[in-house]
Amino acid sequence: MTGNMHQMNSELFMDLQSAKEVFWGNPSLDPKSTMSGIQEIVDAERRLERFAPYLKKVFPESVDGIIESPIKYIGNMQRTLEDYYKSKIQGQIILKCDHELPIAGSIKARGGIYEVLKIAERIAIKQNWIDEKDDYSKLASKRIRECYSRYSIAVGSTGNLGLSIGIMGAAIGFQVTVHMSRDAKRWKKDLLRGKGVKVVEHEQDFSHAVAEGRKQSLSDPNCFFIDDENSKDLFMGYSVAAMRLREQFRKKGIIVDENHPLIVYLPCGVGGGPGGVTYGLKHVFGEHVHCYFAEPVHSPCMLLGLSTGRHEEISVQEIGLSNRTEADGLAVGRSSALAGKMIERLLNGVFTVTDETLFKLLALLHSSESIALEPSALAGMIGPVLPPVQEHLTSLQVDVTHATHLVWATGGNLVPASIMDEYVKKGKGYLG
Repeated sequence: MTGNMHQMNSELFMDLQSAKEVFWGNPSLDPKSTMSGIQEIVDAERRLERFAPYLKKVFPESVDGIIESPIKYIGNMQRTLEDYYKSKIQGQIILKCDHELPIAGSIKARGGIYEVLKIAERIAIKQNWIDEKDDYSKLASKRIRECYSRYSIAVGSTGNLGLSIGIMGAAIGFQVTVHMSRDAKRWKKDLLRGKGVKVVEHEQDFSHAVAEGRKQSLSDPNCFFIDDENSKDLFMGYSVAAMRLREQFRKKGIIVDENHPLIVYLPCGVGGGPGGVTYGLKHVFGEHVHCYFAEPVHSPCMLLGLSTGRHEEISVQEIGLSNRTEADGLAVGRSSALAGKMIERLLNGVFTVTDETLFKLLALLHSSESIALEPSALAGMIGPVLPPVQEHLTSLQVDVTHATHLVWATGGNLVPASIMDEYVKKGKGYLG
């Protein structure tokens, strides 16, 4: 085992095994890494624009058919963090409110909905129902929905990806099956079943649920499998967030340059969502954006995959971790091969958090800003006050005096009120 730890020192390895909160700085980071692939991001954004008339018709809660979330200054939370952790934050914290994304209430609305729409477009063009210049709201007709019901979509998920694909797929008319791992919350399964989605429950974890979804699609030529572990389409759907963020910053007068670096903290499960966002941000802001992933102490699959260089070939269970966490969307034992390899030179580092830390942050955010997030969405919130993150930025000669700290909130809007109350109560209990 130790022979494969080619980049991981033994102290870090022991701390990981002990489920301690750790920080890993990425030695493969190349801040000036030039990337090709901007065209794929542009293509994804254009496809979403083509679908805007359809989304506006079917989901009036989307703003003119665009699935986007606001950014919010959270000055009260910034002061609360500084007081609680006795640490000064240089610059300002902003929350990227992906918990407010229309339709699915989580970051997964970006990639999941995008891939479903891409499948729907491919079928529609092949069957001559539309061409790219048409008004896509035509696809909402009863006749076309019935035609789509001949096709099915399968996906494996711990929760939020299943929600976004189930809600979108069912709206289009697809027969959708979501294979849910044991970590998925009951209310997410109930919500999907209420939309007419078939939910198959598995006793094992995320990787098993994905494998079962893959198996289902192999036996049916009209079944499309959305692969959270390897999908380039999901990845590109997430990356569009960066183009939108640039526009939001422009409107608010937020500058990103050498003297005003952008530090981004992203919760990480299998890695597709934060990986796609990081890939997009690096395209848009280049060397002036610095991205950190946050993972639960029992599910640090991306940290493990990157630090050993083994990506999806090593699981957290292999080093004795349980892969059990209240942060259901982050309960992943093996990282995405695709995401890990796409971002291994772009990512600054990864830190891990305990469930207790997640609940404390949840309660602090709720009391300071009246914002309700699910536990996994708080993973990045401790980033701006973490000493190893501050030290790492200093080692890269990043001047954070006027930094923008962007904490990416990934989900929470669809959490039933009674469950959210329990989360807050639990967090307050930890705060004492």
